[in-house]
Amino acid sequence: MRRSLPLPATRRTSRPRRALTATALLALAAGLLSPLPRAAAAESTAPSASTAAPVTDHCEGQCSDILPPGSNGNATLAEILAHRTLGTRPAHSSDQLGPYNDLVAGHTSLTDGKLADFFNDASFGVPEDQVESVTRPRDDVTITRDKKTGVPHIKGTTREGTEFGAGYAAAQDRLWLMDLFRHIGRGELTPFAGGAEGNQGLEQQFWPQAPYTEEDLQSQIDRIAASGERGELAMADAQAYIDGINAYAQKAKKGRYFPGEYVLTGHIGPITNIGEIEPFKLTDMVALASVVGALFGGGGGGEVQAALSLLAAQEKYGTQKGTEVWESFRQRNDPEAVLTLHDGSSFPYAGKPDKARGTAMPDPGSVTPEQLVFDREGAAKKDAEAAVKVPSHLKPLRNMHDDGVLPADLFGKPHGMSNALMVSGKHTAAGNPVAVFGPQTGYFAPQLLMLQELQGPGISARGASFAGVGMYVQLGRGQDYAWSATSANQDIIDTYAVELCEPDGSAPAKESLHYVNHGSCEPMEKLERRNAWKPSIADSTAEGSYRMQVYRTDYGMVTHRATVDGKPVAYTSLRSTYRHEADSIIGFQMFNDPGYVKDAESFQRAAEHIGYTFNWFYADSRDTAYFNSGDNPVRAEGVDASLPVRAEPAYEWQDFSPEHNTAAYTPAAEHPQSVNQDYYVSWNNKQARDYTSAGFGFGSVHRGDLLDTRVKKLVEQGGVTRASLTRVMADAGLTDLRGEAVLPSLLKVLRSESITDPAAAEAVQQLESWLDAGAKRRETSAGSKTYAHAEAIRTMDAWWARLIEGQFKPGLGDGLYDALRANLAVDEPPSAGHGPTGGHAGSAFLAGWWSYADKDLRKVLGEPVEGALGDTYCGGGELSACRDVLLDTLTRAAATPATEVYPGDENCEPGDQWCADAVIHRPVGGLTHDAAHWQNRPTYQQVVEFPSHR
Repeated sequence: MRRSLPLPATRRTSRPRRALTATALLALAAGLLSPLPRAAAAESTAPSASTAAPVTDHCEGQCSDILPPGSNGNATLAEILAHRTLGTRPAHSSDQLGPYNDLVAGHTSLTDGKLADFFNDASFGVPEDQVESVTRPRDDVTITRDKKTGVPHIKGTTREGTEFGAGYAAAQDRLWLMDLFRHIGRGELTPFAGGAEGNQGLEQQFWPQAPYTEEDLQSQIDRIAASGERGELAMADAQAYIDGINAYAQKAKKGRYFPGEYVLTGHIGPITNIGEIEPFKLTDMVALASVVGALFGGGGGGEVQAALSLLAAQEKYGTQKGTEVWESFRQRNDPEAVLTLHDGSSFPYAGKPDKARGTAMPDPGSVTPEQLVFDREGAAKKDAEAAVKVPSHLKPLRNMHDDGVLPADLFGKPHGMSNALMVSGKHTAAGNPVAVFGPQTGYFAPQLLMLQELQGPGISARGASFAGVGMYVQLGRGQDYAWSATSANQDIIDTYAVELCEPDGSAPAKESLHYVNHGSCEPMEKLERRNAWKPSIADSTAEGSYRMQVYRTDYGMVTHRATVDGKPVAYTSLRSTYRHEADSIIGFQMFNDPGYVKDAESFQRAAEHIGYTFNWFYADSRDTAYFNSGDNPVRAEGVDASLPVRAEPAYEWQDFSPEHNTAAYTPAAEHPQSVNQDYYVSWNNKQARDYTSAGFGFGSVHRGDLLDTRVKKLVEQGGVTRASLTRVMADAGLTDLRGEAVLPSLLKVLRSESITDPAAAEAVQQLESWLDAGAKRRETSAGSKTYAHAEAIRTMDAWWARLIEGQFKPGLGDGLYDALRANLAVDEPPSAGHGPTGGHAGSAFLAGWWSYADKDLRKVLGEPVEGALGDTYCGGGELSACRDVLLDTLTRAAATPATEVYPGDENCEPGDQWCADAVIHRPVGGLTHDAAHWQNRPTYQQVVEFPSHR
């Protein structure tokens, strides 16, 4: 059964299998957000709501952090107009982008003394001579902002006042962004922000993942409020936070200093000030949390596509051989994969069963996706613009969001984000653990995360929180400890095949709207969202509307229709954290409570209460620790988590109850965890031996290797410092994974015979020089905006897709090759349009065929390969034939002009290699920011070393 919400720090009951599940992202950010009625705090015996304990900062100036572009994410209409016409920006809206960017050139000579050039002091409080402003929204709280960064330092004499101040400061810094994302969470983006094609696509991608009625959202709140003392307190905190948001919004509206985007999208009149900023409510927080969870904290799903690629493999090779080949590409437990826990420990989960039961493979050719959109009208049928009457002084702001406020495919691809590097005190210069870690959440303007310090009764922390759910710091530091997370992506989403039926007993069809549920023919529940929009100054898309529709069953939302053994079925997607987006608030509450988290063990206990799939990292002056969180369902014996399963009682999750989507969850002891391993690294790689990854691509080459090889070497040398660990992070973040890990084998094959073609020889020589220089994507000098070894980089970017196709497609055949590409993209270079912000997102080299290429090339070269692919592909396994394939594809790549490799976009001219890679903050509002050098690096990052402990 689901874990009950925990008692205060002083008492803790033994934890049942799991409990409240959360919606992951939530975890990263939303988890905190599950709100509840204010009365919930009344009888709390959790942390005191009235008395703040004295605060001692045990980091002693050795905690640093940074979050670009700047703390201020709000801009009035006048400020937006001045920015678009004169190039000015409001104070603290862009002042962190420069130091963040400067680390590219400055990391090679970095010392502890120079960290302040690239990071900000993350100490508690603000020195008197550094105070920029003090706001007192109520008598029991102050918001102090520092001169350098403008970060809010919130100090309350009561807990309610502290949380009110947190909400008030969040609205000061991110009001428009919070409003935007609560509407995304409700599937109502187009009515709020406009009907641009990108907005339509975004809400169509997200809403089917978490479709809720208002009653569903309120149910989450009520359940948490009734769960116990910490649940009551969490809901009281959330209500006070929302009260703070609404207090600022009302004051800003009256004073006409609210974000100008409300005018540009037609919500408030530019002259009359008529209109409103709709007050926030607790259910908005659940909706907002579901967005964060969908982006960063889920794992699993995709079993229908996995089944299609298995069928393609069996068609190509026959059932037995095809299954073996498919398993080799699936790489559930690859022996060469980089691991966060490299001490040999094993944590079996979701592995391949010896004898699978209940697998529901579709009949070939029978799968069709479920239709989502109906009743299109106006611009929903055909994209069109409409003339909008605009005051002359606002004409420079017309059409700024005609492409949508966010990328249309924001939720279309899994986003494994964030990295962490931690070294035990046994290997550091000072004898204290050192950590460099943070989340990669993309680059938005304003940023999704915001920095804050919270000091009040039972709360003492500084760090980053997702805007709108920042009742607590989600990633940051306490009085004598710091913590961070990376997306873990273990499998908490399963696909069920529900047998269709008709209530009158007639033969069902694929389109039937009833299904067999424990022997009864029951109707599916239809959920709908009707959206309509009108043109505005910001979005000139003509008036239009449509209706979105999904069907919900006890086994989740219908995603596809098919036949299985000739019988019509609906495939459904069931996520363990569905209906539990807000539950993780308890874990975050504990992280912020100095009375609860006192050491590594208590931190791990707190992390158990986060239902989304995250890798949590902890460091204090004595210990480092790691814990993998997530509501991992206990599956029925023999169920293969990688493929669809029949929706029958024998194959359900153990103790499954559909009423609130609860089940049995693997106990904490079965989650990967550790204390004081010599070092830890994570870049969304595999956690531990036998802990099956939810997706494809966890093999011999992963971007986690870029960290592991460097940190391992650093630890072997000893004397690790904050600067040295930051240096290796930055070095890895400028390295092309393909160049460092796969190019050596490619060159071995190419050099196995003399290269006689001059063009090919020149290309090989350029690639060798680039490899010798470290396979970096880095400027010739700071600000040159030209890469060193630019020709080699262009060649690699043009070569990789051609190489993979030439290496694998002839052997796999068109059908299997395409099916496997649907499971795992071939490439993810910096210039590709991927990541949370689409292109220019920084994060790169997570998903690709580098492991497949590496294993296959080593096999052709006669080198040892553990976990080899089920067949040899390059040149049919012949070295000379493989070499011919590489030479042919390389020669064609080298001849490809830069304008074709980097075709340009709204930010970059065709052929501009540096710009194609560059980090560019996606404007969610009216402000834009300068392009920055590419870095594969956390958006928010901490560098910490605590010299003392309570």
